[in-house]
Amino acid sequence: MSTATRNPTRAVAIGGLAIGGGNPIAVQSMCAVATRDAKACAAQVNQLSAAGAGLVRIAVDSKADAAALSEIRARTEGANLAVDLQENYRIAAACAPLVDKLRYNPGHLYHHQRGRAWRDKVKFLADIAGENDCALRIGVNGGSVDPALREQFPAGDKVAPMVASALAHCAALDDAGFTRYCVSLKDSDPAKVVDANRRFAGQRPEVPLHLGVTEAGLPPHGVIKTRIAFEQLIGRGIGDTIRVSLTLPNARKHEEVEAGRAILDDIKNNRVRSVVRFNPGGLNIISCPSCARVENESFVELAEKVRALAARAKNHAVTIAVMGCRVNGPGETDEADLGLWCGPRFVNLKRGEKKIGAFGYDEILPRLKKELDAMIEAG
Repeated sequence: MSTATRNPTRAVAIGGLAIGGGNPIAVQSMCAVATRDAKACAAQVNQLSAAGAGLVRIAVDSKADAAALSEIRARTEGANLAVDLQENYRIAAACAPLVDKLRYNPGHLYHHQRGRAWRDKVKFLADIAGENDCALRIGVNGGSVDPALREQFPAGDKVAPMVASALAHCAALDDAGFTRYCVSLKDSDPAKVVDANRRFAGQRPEVPLHLGVTEAGLPPHGVIKTRIAFEQLIGRGIGDTIRVSLTLPNARKHEEVEAGRAILDDIKNNRVRSVVRFNPGGLNIISCPSCARVENESFVELAEKVRALAARAKNHAVTIAVMGCRVNGPGETDEADLGLWCGPRFVNLKRGEKKIGAFGYDEILPRLKKELDAMIEAG
């Protein structure tokens, strides 16, 4: 695909990288090792950069994580760094001097200082970013839209609240005089990703878009899901930077970057496949990308075992979600038929929004099999 056919978004500088404004579509990834282990985290940053990541994101969820950034920056070889702010948005003040970009989730701002207006929190982030030469990403996720906003839309409409959230936060940053930002609208369903990004681009075509299918899952299916969304969007000129979110062990995390580069190369050379809804009427396994928020390294192994166990349901319209942490786990599993979200010692099992219980890592698979068999038998 030639750059002439892309949406004319404005350029946003992120350290030594520029996205939008006709610049090449940048591939990025996210570290999976614990951020507070500065040496290991820096090694993974360098691994991802060597694979071709133009930007590497690091999760920061505590003062210990923030304190490690100085050493990580010192140990990395010219990488452009972003931090993924979790529920404590105020930690941005400690992170911004050491990174090039701050990513926040509008749906998580309400967790801290609930009496403070969300627009004031956005203004705080804009001021911090501006003072420290940082870009911002408004990162909207389908499974964690602010509950107060979601209530304004019909229960079955997942896309409209996502778009409304992104538009509202763009307006808030514009009002704060800050325009050095990009937006992402992600979901585990490629069709929803395409719909949300097309709607947003239709209303704010100048804002650079970060594309991704969140919790795409294990390869190769996770790559296929992502490819479906990227072909439809990039083929229409939408998208300025991408991330392929795969469930992978740490040593293979660079495969996210390789997959992203391969997809872009195929689109550029018109090596695309017919785009249809992913696996209609069949088994759909959603699993989040391994990242530093994961509290038990057994998560990736568990996801592999769930995939093997679930093969019995390959011809049934069953969605199983395997989430690795408390940040996205509770919400992202709500729409799955069976959802697992992993804590340090226990795996929480859900059927839709109903919690079944918490089980040890050595207990969860037999219980999952029981629930899955019951669903298959019920038809």
